Amino acid sequence: MRTASGEQAVDVAIVGGGIVGIASAFRLAALGLAVALIERDEPANAASRGNAGAFAFPAILPLASPGILFKAPKWLVDPLGPLAIPPAEFPAVLPWLLRFFRASLPDRVEASTAALAALNGLTEQETAGLTREAGIAGFVRHDGALELYESEAEWRASLPAWERCERMGIEVEHVGGERLAELQPGLSPRLVKAVFLPQWQTVSDPRDYALALLKAAEARGVRVMRKNAARLAPHADGVTVVLEDGGELDAGHAVVAAGPWSKALAATLGDRLPVTPERGYNTTLPPGAFDLKRQLTFPSHGFVVTPLDTGIRVGGASELARFDAPANFKRSRHMLDKAARFLPGLKREGGVEWMGSRPSMPDSLPVIGHAPASRRVIYAFGHGHLGLTQSAGTARLVSELVLGQNPSIDITPFRPDRF
Repeated sequence: MRTASGEQAVDVAIVGGGIVGIASAFRLAALGLAVALIERDEPANAASRGNAGAFAFPAILPLASPGILFKAPKWLVDPLGPLAIPPAEFPAVLPWLLRFFRASLPDRVEASTAALAALNGLTEQETAGLTREAGIAGFVRHDGALELYESEAEWRASLPAWERCERMGIEVEHVGGERLAELQPGLSPRLVKAVFLPQWQTVSDPRDYALALLKAAEARGVRVMRKNAARLAPHADGVTVVLEDGGELDAGHAVVAAGPWSKALAATLGDRLPVTPERGYNTTLPPGAFDLKRQLTFPSHGFVVTPLDTGIRVGGASELARFDAPANFKRSRHMLDKAARFLPGLKREGGVEWMGSRPSMPDSLPVIGHAPASRRVIYAFGHGHLGLTQSAGTARLVSELVLGQNPSIDITPFRPDRF
């Protein structure tokens, strides 16, 4: 069967060539389905290119939380703080922000934490299997991560959250003194306590990892199409993906995994989903800029430092702004200044700056499930800071939804119509 434009029909058309779309394509093709991956740009060229490179399986506490209600006002008045909204963007962002604050109420946080724990637990298992099956396990490092604190009081304030994580099965080791120096030499003495998370993993480079997985997917027959999907047209036998150039592709199912660009595509089906671009900034310094043993996170400052094969990446922060808003690279330089204070031996020369948009939902949970308009359309986007982390687990759930199987975990918390 061929489409009106002459393209060969497929079992599944995936819109979005980031890590979630690529992982889903690999998983579906490994099950013997004919898959097309439709990407408006180069695959793995947005958030999958410049992210922090972490499989943050222990990250089960939502960003929307009671603590954020006290921190956010202070952050928002600091244009270089961990969370920023440019004044011109505030009217458009306000509805999302109100939902974010509602999601920070205690009862909702408990439900979100349980949902994230289930998804991250599934994805930890799936990542091991996917990387082994795709032959890319060598890209993954099992070094753990350190979350660092500047005072005993700051560390003690974090203990209730870590106790909640431990109740959910997360391995946590509180460290200081010689043990901290052993895990990461060369830290500033102002860093007095840390939490070591042995389940945390990183990749040698996030884009290299994504492209290696894409190569494995193509070897299983996945066809990559450099096209822009304009709208979806479900019908009795499947879905027609209408392309911006006038072409069409018929598929048994369509998966929307286009990150923050998914919002416009979902709107063509009548779904108004509150996914917003959350921009992050980073600087990648040359290899050898610091003898970094594992990823370091600085929760009070909203950034991380990651060892990659391509260098030392210093980045993070959150800026709620539309795609075409002017970039503010003062944010990346500000994080680099802070990193140099915490890592006195850091060589700051030769860095490359980057900015990209994450797809963020107000409750810190992704959208995974059938579109309300058609069970032939499956949504898989809105992972925020955890796209790489949750990619393999999301791919498993997507494959189960395509095949009509019961999902491996309860996906009710991720349903598209929850707002």
